[in-house]
Amino acid sequence: MSLNIPFPAANAYFVSGLELFGGLLPILRLKSRLIGLLFVFAMLVAYWTSGPHALASVFSDPGTFYSAAPYTFLFSSLLVLIFGAGPFSPDALLVKRLKKLTKDS
Repeated sequence: MSLNIPFPAANAYFVSGLELFGGLLPILRLKSRLIGLLFVFAMLVAYWTSGPHALASVFSDPGTFYSAAPYTFLFSSLLVLIFGAGPFSPDALLVKRLKKLTKDS
């Protein structure tokens, strides 16, 4: 039986590393948008492999799309991608600091 996962070995290493480091970085509020983007791609592959009919029915039958297992993770990944870690995250404070340093010099 095949799950039709593209490049299964590479995908397994990528997703396991993403879940390890991608789970730690948002806790530290670092690189949240990048991690969110990578998780969106991983969840789209999960949709594609676990139930392509659910992914295809996003517009024709949204209930099927919403009730699929990867939906919650895809939705939360999109939220992190769109909103980031917030204005008081270390990333945002570092960007402000760098802008101030480049403006002063």
